[in-house]
Amino acid sequence: MNRILTTVLGALALAFAAAGALAEGKTHKLAIHVNQNDPAVMNLALNNAKNVADWYKSKGDKVVIELVAYGPGLHMLRADTSPVKQRISSMVLELPDLSFAACGNTHALMSKNEGKDVPLLSESKMVTSGVVRLIELQEQGFAYLKP
Repeated sequence: MNRILTTVLGALALAFAAAGALAEGKTHKLAIHVNQNDPAVMNLALNNAKNVADWYKSKGDKVVIELVAYGPGLHMLRADTSPVKQRISSMVLELPDLSFAACGNTHALMSKNEGKDVPLLSESKMVTSGVVRLIELQEQGFAYLKP
């Protein structure tokens, strides 16, 4: 009788451990690349981020998303020219694992060409190079998406 009880308790412990592992879900990682000053491309990138986050949330998983903007795409993260700044502000509140990286090389060039420091959205962080950041993210296992 003790042997049967031990076997049943052992099986239950394994079942609960497996259920706990499933409940925790998996973490996915996505890098989204924006290098065009086109509101349609910017909105598509944001749509992709939202749809991916919603999909994985519905499956009990988590997704970390970093959107990297450089070249003409930096306008997406500029406080003075972004056509999607309101949407970005609301999305970061809704999706805490969504972040935005602004290319420092592009920022320096734009600032030099305009004769002033180009303001960036507070939701963005400056990285030295957008291209290098994309390489780093892929080396860290991030999937890559170019809308």
